[in-house]
Amino acid sequence: MNNRNFVRGLFLIVFALIFGGVATTYPLGTLSRSGAGMFPLLVSGCLALIGLITVIRSRYVEPVPLSYSVKNIAIILASLCGFVVISHFLNMLLGIVFLVFCSTLAGTSYSVVRNVKISVGLIAVAFAFKHLLGLGLPIL
Repeated sequence: MNNRNFVRGLFLIVFALIFGGVATTYPLGTLSRSGAGMFPLLVSGCLALIGLITVIRSRYVEPVPLSYSVKNIAIILASLCGFVVISHFLNMLLGIVFLVFCSTLAGTSYSVVRNVKISVGLIAVAFAFKHLLGLGLPIL
């Protein structure tokens, strides 16, 4: 099981099953009048299909060795925890900036300009979710 493509497909399937299972606890409704669980169920179904295709494809292509770095995993977890703490106690804008700048330390190259662009894009998405969709996000 040292094949990155195979493991990637399995993880997609597991996540799809978890979120699909949770989605079925909400009312699904009908296709003409969908309920709260319809969209997550459809997305998880598509994710499961992509995972299945990835698992099948991994049998026919050259195996890619699976490798991971504990340091990079710790950096990503720390950036996610920092995002939650900063968003809760200060505001989400600072949390987004922290998340981007901290998580990119796990990459192979670091670019302040790229991080600023990503931060601006994510902040725009957060504002769109708050103002266009009416979500109660603690942006400011």
